[in-house]
Amino acid sequence: MNIVDADFALASPLALPEDEVQVWRVDLESIRGDESRWQKVLSPDESNRASRFHFFADRQRFVASRALLRTILGCYLAIEPKSLSFIYSQKEKPSLAPGSANSGITFNISHSGGIALFAFARKREIGVDVEQVRCDFEVEAIASRFFSSHEQEQLRSLPEEKKFESFFRCWTRKEAYIKATGDGLSLPLHQFDVSVGPENGNALLSTRPNKSEAALWSLREIPAGQGYVAALCVWGRGWHLKDWSSGAR
Repeated sequence: MNIVDADFALASPLALPEDEVQVWRVDLESIRGDESRWQKVLSPDESNRASRFHFFADRQRFVASRALLRTILGCYLAIEPKSLSFIYSQKEKPSLAPGSANSGITFNISHSGGIALFAFARKREIGVDVEQVRCDFEVEAIASRFFSSHEQEQLRSLPEEKKFESFFRCWTRKEAYIKATGDGLSLPLHQFDVSVGPENGNALLSTRPNKSEAALWSLREIPAGQGYVAALCVWGRGWHLKDWSSGAR
C-alpha cells in the first residue's frame, strides 16, 4: 500500500478492536522522497537519529517509516502524531509511553528493501518481520550458525530452487517470535523451532526448555509482495487479521 493513496484511511480515527490485529504494508520507495513532509512529524531525538545515517536513502526510509508509525498510531489514539512519546525496553523494543499506554495498543515494525510492515494490536504482545529474498549467499552455512538442528534438517530436505525462499521464511518467523517476546537476540535461536515451508497452522513448532510456551503464541506467514516473505507473531488466540494492504482478513 502506498500511504499517500491511503490518506482516506488516515484522515479520521481508526478502530482497533481487541480481537483484531492490523497490518499495514507500505512502499517506502514511493514516498521516501517526501522527506520534508515526514520530518515535521518526528521528535527531536528521531531527527537526530536520522541525521546519523550514512546513506541518503537509508535516512529517508527511516524518516518515512517513523513518521508513518506516528501517523497511524495517532489515528488509533485520535491525537496529533507529533505529540506521541515512546519508551524502549532493555532490548530496544519500543512501546507507547505512559499517557498513551493505557490504550493497550502494542505495535511492531520491520522494513527490508523498499517496503515496511507495521503491525498493531491491543493488549497482546506482537512481532513482525519482513525480508527481501536474496540468492547471493551459502544457505546451509548461514543456517548452521543461526537455525536449530530441526530447522537445518528441514532446509536440507528441500530442492535447491526452494532453499532460498525457505531460508528467509524461517528467518522471518524466528525474528517475529523474538521481537514479540521482547528478548531480541538474547534469546538463543536454537532454543525454538519454526517450520520453513508454507504453513496454514501455527508455524512455531516447539520451544525449549519450556515446551508449553509454543502454545501461547500464534506465528504465521503474512503476504509481503513479490520477492519478499514476512511473518507475524501474536500472543494468544481468538484474534483475526485485518490487512490494510489488501483489505483481506
